[in-house]
Amino acid sequence: MDSSTAPWWWRRSPVRDAAYAVILTVCTVFGAYGEAHPHQISDQLPANSAAAHMPTAALLLVAVASLVLAGRNRCPLAVFAVSVAAVTVFSALGYENGAALLAPVAAVYTLATKETPRRAIGWAVLAAAVLMVVTSARNPFGPTGGGFYLIPGGIGIACLGGIAVSSRRAFVSSIEERAAQDAQRRIDEERLRIARDLHDVVAHTMATINVQAGTAAHVAAERPDVAVQALHTIKAASKDGLRELRAILDVLRRADEADPTQPMPGIGQLGTLIDRARQAGLTATFGVAGRQRPLPAAADLAAYRIVQESLTNTIRHAGPATAAVSLTYLDSELLVEVTDTGRGLAGPGPRDGDLPDRVPGTGHGLAGMRERATSVGGTIQAGPLADGGFRVAARLPAPDAGANVATGARRTRVGERGGAGAAGEAGQTVKAGGP
Repeated sequence: MDSSTAPWWWRRSPVRDAAYAVILTVCTVFGAYGEAHPHQISDQLPANSAAAHMPTAALLLVAVASLVLAGRNRCPLAVFAVSVAAVTVFSALGYENGAALLAPVAAVYTLATKETPRRAIGWAVLAAAVLMVVTSARNPFGPTGGGFYLIPGGIGIACLGGIAVSSRRAFVSSIEERAAQDAQRRIDEERLRIARDLHDVVAHTMATINVQAGTAAHVAAERPDVAVQALHTIKAASKDGLRELRAILDVLRRADEADPTQPMPGIGQLGTLIDRARQAGLTATFGVAGRQRPLPAAADLAAYRIVQESLTNTIRHAGPATAAVSLTYLDSELLVEVTDTGRGLAGPGPRDGDLPDRVPGTGHGLAGMRERATSVGGTIQAGPLADGGFRVAARLPAPDAGANVATGARRTRVGERGGAGAAGEAGQTVKAGGP
């Protein structure tokens, strides 16, 4: 096994391969020696056979066939060739090759884990054919005696086992690669979300500060009270912006600190947001229609950011204008609408390349709003109005949990009454909901 939890010297390393080679060498050499010097009378070889008088030097061929396996993972084809050749020569000299065949079998297995199945099977068939031919010609037990039929069986099992292991490794590798890609995709999505948050916070804060700083500089000499009020607005906007930036950066740092006491921005903070827009010089109104209810966290944040970005664009690009923010709670949706009476696309030309943020489908601001709406399953429309100005309208999913519970309770009561009365009430309900 090549588990990542195994010791370093065990994970497909030269140390492990060398240990395998040494162990196999001991087994094959002692096995070959035991085959040439059996203790049982029935296992003794004919006195005139070469195997009965095997010199100790012949065991070097068996040792070479096994020791070479120390490099099986670095040069599998070369190791296979040397191991098969050494056992082939050992068999051609007329010695019994039962134990010695373990080395070529191990070499075939390793080769099958490294090569394609077609090439592995080809090399395995070649090795089996050569060993069978040589063994049949010089077998001390006769052409097909002894372990002759173990040659194709052992090599075939080793080859198929190696192919199976190779396929499993490829499968596991593909799963790990897919998991890494999914993890990277989630990281990229999180980075995009953080980038959108940074854009919204920085753009809104800097736009407010820029407008108020210009106002303070313009009226500082003649109307110091207005300048002081502008500086207070700058201080409040910068404080809120720093707080939101700190919360975003805490996510990036993954700091082990206490959770921030400030809530995440949402519809509940729209009043403060619109007050800051008014302090920046934008005349803005805010209205809510429908039965207010809690929203999913993602939709709540998306609604706040869409309104924030819309007001920021109005402050920066609309010129002297008024803005209207409205929230309409529908049955299963929240309609967020922000309109202004600014230049739109029909008024004077944009300032310093400001046009991209006012053209539908371009610029980071509208693209960010579109991504936020899409990410929570909603839609958004943005574009100039026919009479001038600009309109942003987003529909965000806002299921009415209270209504669903009430509907379920009514259905339960109808079902409990049963009988004709229940059927009659159900029929009336269907009729009332019809045209």
